[in-house]
Amino acid sequence: MLTHTARRTGLYAKSHGKCSSFRIGQLEQDVVKLYARDSEKATEVCARSALIALVAYVAHTPAFDETNSLSRLFEQFPGYEKFTSHITSVTSSFVLPFLYITDRHNPRTTTSLLNQIYRNSEDCSPTRFAHINATACFTARLLYDTVLNALARWEVTWENGCQNWPGEDGKRYNDSIDSFLHGLRNLRNKSLEGMAKGNGRTADEEPKMVLLVERAERLKDNLPDLIVPLTELSQVKITTILLSSARWEDIKPPLGASPDPYFIDIDPPSKQDTVDSLLFEFRSTSTTQARAGTQDKTYHPSLLPLYEQYVEHVFNVCSLYTTDIQELQYIAAARWPGFVKPVLQEQSEANGDADADPDPNGTCNELTLPASDGRMRLLKFFTPSLTAALDMLYPRLTNATDWALANDPDMQASEEAQCQTNTEGSIIVDHLPRMSKFILLGAFLASTNPAKSDVRMFGRGADKQQRRRRKSASPKKVGAETTVAKVSQRLLGPVVFPLDRLLAILAALLEENDVENRPHEPCFELPGDHTDMELGRVHIYAAITELTSMRALHRTTAVEKLEGPPMYKCGISFLVAGALAKDLHVPLNDLMWDPV
Repeated sequence: MLTHTARRTGLYAKSHGKCSSFRIGQLEQDVVKLYARDSEKATEVCARSALIALVAYVAHTPAFDETNSLSRLFEQFPGYEKFTSHITSVTSSFVLPFLYITDRHNPRTTTSLLNQIYRNSEDCSPTRFAHINATACFTARLLYDTVLNALARWEVTWENGCQNWPGEDGKRYNDSIDSFLHGLRNLRNKSLEGMAKGNGRTADEEPKMVLLVERAERLKDNLPDLIVPLTELSQVKITTILLSSARWEDIKPPLGASPDPYFIDIDPPSKQDTVDSLLFEFRSTSTTQARAGTQDKTYHPSLLPLYEQYVEHVFNVCSLYTTDIQELQYIAAARWPGFVKPVLQEQSEANGDADADPDPNGTCNELTLPASDGRMRLLKFFTPSLTAALDMLYPRLTNATDWALANDPDMQASEEAQCQTNTEGSIIVDHLPRMSKFILLGAFLASTNPAKSDVRMFGRGADKQQRRRRKSASPKKVGAETTVAKVSQRLLGPVVFPLDRLLAILAALLEENDVENRPHEPCFELPGDHTDMELGRVHIYAAITELTSMRALHRTTAVEKLEGPPMYKCGISFLVAGALAKDLHVPLNDLMWDPV
């Protein structure tokens, strides 16, 4: 009895699983009638069998498939739930002749969504779908042939002589709008005949034909005479959808020549919707690589939390210029391998397999993500490269692969170079000679310290601590008059100084910090003789001229001016000066009038 009941329920569900007219309510009634005469003798096991059959039946109904399809679309296109429900309900209920969809922010994402809706709807309703781009179809014949080939599912190949869809009569349907309409009618009649013959559907159930025109604003420039005929294709019961980032008022023909469309305006996605879209692409890429057997560590599933924080930072940097989801995905995909490279290198070094190849099957252990401070360091380091990627990839000056190869990051070398880089330009000073480094350090002190403090800071005396330290300000008494605080010269910027002052500071630096590195010469007995001799050589002035050409020093007086000493201004930052002082073992903070 139990076996017979379960078998009968399974056959019943299988026989009705593909019927599009059945719904859950009708299903419940049929199951109740089926088990009505067995209700008295039904046991708990029979009830469970009936429940299993009911679940299997529901899982094979079109309503259940449609719900699953919508849920997949909601997951793939977050933020488009309202639009997806709207467009599917409107176009499935009745044939709308003309729709105009306005998406100012992500028209390509909307195009992809419409393709997913109409190309994957063949299981529930017969649909012939054609998607054309108004930019590519810049002539009337191109538009006619592209639409007919797509609706007829005809592929232009070399084997068929690169011929467009000929139809049953072999006529050409691209001569005029009348011949194009004739070709659409032939397609519709052919679809009706095929449905009435072998698919179990009646001839009254007409197939749906949908034409999607992407970037419809280009029709006004290329094919203005076709806007009105395209909006009047309802003679063959086809739904024409014009998708554009411009308003209908900007491209519609004058004098009310075309009918008014059914308007749908798409709201811009929020930040969270954009981030969810980018995260879906990460999961999709990871799953695709795992199925193909090419899983690498760059898109390892355990990196998803780090990727979420990464794409949020990409959105914060680039959203001021573009909020297009596909553009943000393009920039994020170009920078992500370089962004995660330090994490993977650290993981490989920790595991002792720095030279090992990535796991091809994706069976490697979970990757250890960096801590919060490590993530912030990565984001701070890669922020300039995201701006550079936006400048190069958004206008398509190069492609993502070439840009990623040209901007392969090296965090250690870049941080060392950043410490020696001026904010106004890339001035790398690590290759300079030792004397040029002393000149730059003296120029920085001359531009930062006031001239009246040179004797106190660099003068040779018995007590060096008294001459090198600035008196600290005493705490103010309560009730005393407040004065305006003096801003540090380092924050105000460099000041000009004469060449004589630079040479004097250079002499003090050399005498106090370079004596041990000089070769011993018995001819220089008195202290300072060797330094005076060095300052009189030509290579000192040649080094100053070279630093001026590198923009590390700025000459403020004209070259042809003869009266007075030449005036200069320092062109390096405090970070560069600190790196130079560290390399030369000079206590920079002790030599500054306003120490940090």
